[in-house]
Formats: sequence, C-alpha cells, structure tokens
Amino acid sequence: MIFAVFVPLLFLAVFLAAAVRRVKVYDSFASGAAGVLPLLKSLFPYIAAVLVLAELFEASGLSSLLAEALSPAFGALGIPKEIARLVLIKPFSGSGALSVVSELFSEYGADSYIGRCASVVYASGETVFYLSAVYFAGSGKKKPVLPVVIALVSNLAAIVLGCLFCRVL
Repeated sequence: MIFAVFVPLLFLAVFLAAAVRRVKVYDSFASGAAGVLPLLKSLFPYIAAVLVLAELFEASGLSSLLAEALSPAFGALGIPKEIARLVLIKPFSGSGALSVVSELFSEYGADSYIGRCASVVYASGETVFYLSAVYFAGSGKKKPVLPVVIALVSNLAAIVLGCLFCRVL
C-alpha cells in the first residue's frame, strides 16, 4: 500500500523543491535530455554488437556445445550440468537467460534443486557484457578487460556459492 503512493509522492516532493528554489523544471529536463543524445550516439554500436553476439551465440548452437563441453568442469564446482547453458548465456543476455530459466522450470519444476539453482544463477549474476558496453562506451575508457574478467569471476563465485547453498538448504 505504501509503495503505491511512494513514487507519486517522490515526484511531488521534487517538483515542490524545484518550485521553492525557482528552478525551471521543464527547461532543466530538456537540457538534460539534450545531453544524453551524444552518449546514445556513442553507445548504440556497442549495445547493438552485444545484442547481436548474444543472439548469434544462442542461435548458432555454440552455447549448447560449450555448455556440454564445460559441464564436467561445472560439475566439479558443484554446478548442475542442467544449468550450464544458463551460466553461459546469463553474462550476455538477461532475456535469453530468462528463457532458459523458463525451460528449466517447465522441465524440472521451480521447487526442484535444478529450479532453485537456476533461480539463484538468474538472480545473482548480471549481464556483464551488456553492462560493460554501456559503462565503457559512456566513460570513454578503452581497457575494459580487467573489470570484465573480475565481473565474470565474481559471477562464477556467486553461482558456485548459490548452488552450494541450494544443496545445503
């Protein structure tokens, strides 16, 4: 109930604060929106590349082949082989990962060990390559390798610990 009125009250508070300070809200909004256009121009090629690569990764069957090849290594880390494809697609595409989670739920059930692990993988990880494209295109930094590797390793650690907790709990 309280959350339903929180956002409208927040907007009202911002407008009242702007009125008290005599800020022209519409002009400020328009100038801020105009500043976004150059960022979008530099950002679009990176986002398009990530989205196309994610789709190619899934549509080509490479994700399934790589998941099969990495299943023994994932198994050694305590990650069920059934969610290997999810582990591989999640850093590229949130919607692709959601599709895989839905398939796993329909096959194994949401309350199964596989379903719980899939939920943890989906919720604990991030679309590393998409976010990296957005951040590094906007910041102008040209050496994203180390931060991307750190993000991927931390995602893998979260997956391993999450599956361990699902097994224990």
